[in-house]
Amino acid sequence: MAWPYYGSGFPLIDRSITRLGRLLTILFVVLMLRAAWVQIFAREQYQENPYNPRAHPGVRDRGVIVARDGEPIADSLGDKRNYPFGPALAHVVGYTSLRYGNAGLESVYDSVLSARDGAETVFQRLSEVVDRHSHRPARSGGRIVTTIEPPIQRALFTALQPYDHAAGIVLDVHTGAVVAAASVPSYDPNNLDADFPRLARDPDSALLDRAIDGLYPPGSTFKIVTAAAALQSGVVNLTQTFVDPGYLDVAGARIQDDNREATGIQTLAGAFARSSNVDFAQIALLLGAPRLFAQIDAFGFGQPLDFTLPTVHDHIPTAPGLSDSVLAQLAFGQADLLVSPLRMAVVAATVANGGREMAPTLIDQVTSADGRPQQRVPELLATPLTPATAAALTQMMIQVVNAGTGTAAALPTIQVAGKTGTATNPAGAPHAWFVGFAPADNPQYALAIIVENGGYGGRVAAPLAARVFAAALNK
Repeated sequence: MAWPYYGSGFPLIDRSITRLGRLLTILFVVLMLRAAWVQIFAREQYQENPYNPRAHPGVRDRGVIVARDGEPIADSLGDKRNYPFGPALAHVVGYTSLRYGNAGLESVYDSVLSARDGAETVFQRLSEVVDRHSHRPARSGGRIVTTIEPPIQRALFTALQPYDHAAGIVLDVHTGAVVAAASVPSYDPNNLDADFPRLARDPDSALLDRAIDGLYPPGSTFKIVTAAAALQSGVVNLTQTFVDPGYLDVAGARIQDDNREATGIQTLAGAFARSSNVDFAQIALLLGAPRLFAQIDAFGFGQPLDFTLPTVHDHIPTAPGLSDSVLAQLAFGQADLLVSPLRMAVVAATVANGGREMAPTLIDQVTSADGRPQQRVPELLATPLTPATAAALTQMMIQVVNAGTGTAAALPTIQVAGKTGTATNPAGAPHAWFVGFAPADNPQYALAIIVENGGYGGRVAAPLAARVFAAALNK
């Protein structure tokens, strides 16, 4: 029997067709392997790329972010992501957008919220690819429980709202938990897609989280660090006196107090309460750069702060070759020194916690899509103060509020401890600061508040602190 012949009758053409077929088969296999590699092995790399618009396939099954008491701060209503706190918590919770990516907690915990964290093995990832292409129902995302306490958060944001540019942050003294954090101007994450082009060009930088990413000269709030160095080194004691005639000339630079005041003869506590720049310049010169910088380093200034959200680094002058005039100004928080409100809140909390510095955090618990909960455990960062030094600083900070520059922070039935700051900056009016904690005899909350170009810290920032402490302790 003769078999039919399907060739072309031209052996050269037949061989070419065979080779082409083999080549196409190889290319097809390569493409399939590449697609499998991208979807299974290299998936995380592409998902975490902020320029990947397909990293946000939708929000219908996205997980929920809640406050400490369970109140939602980010959830999904159908195909729309919902932010019940609106501008009051925008910088903390952030946003998720198909067009503009993620920010805040929505970004940090995107893999948990979008249920991608469960794919831990190649086989699980392959199964997810099959599910996606077979249109099986998507898994719901995980659950993030934050440390935010809604009454304190609302009180802080309301207190800051009247100002053009301001920020504040409140910590649980014993655990480092951030119970409130706010920055103004703010934005409404519910309208992010419509507002983003305007926000990106906003000269007031409404997208900037000033509480953790703003850098400012701390002014006289930094006298807490200088006083700590003086006491712990033994160079200065609580009964030692200093003379402030209103100015001090150091290496060609003239040091003066705010409003050119002269505090006269004061002990360390008196100089602290009345916030004498002249006295603290003298203290810095007695200390010398090595002792002062040892205390600065002990607090962790200039080092990365391991926080839930990305943070900026402090700017600290270098000790070697530091002139006496710069050292004198550093003592009261000037001289090219830049820190964040978060950093100063940690300093206040450390004093309140007996010298123990706790790692700040925004997270209480993370539950993955498969139901596995992970509870956050408070973490000790360092112990920059002895209990005796912390106790002495507490009494000095009480005196600031009772009879010094911070009387506007006082509450009728609760003892507040704090320190004011009026930080000179070359761009305009001074920044107004207040850092402190309450109740002073049994500390629960510490805070830092700054009002950009606000003027005198005791008049502007201190009363805001009183309002926030009142809300926190009466909630």
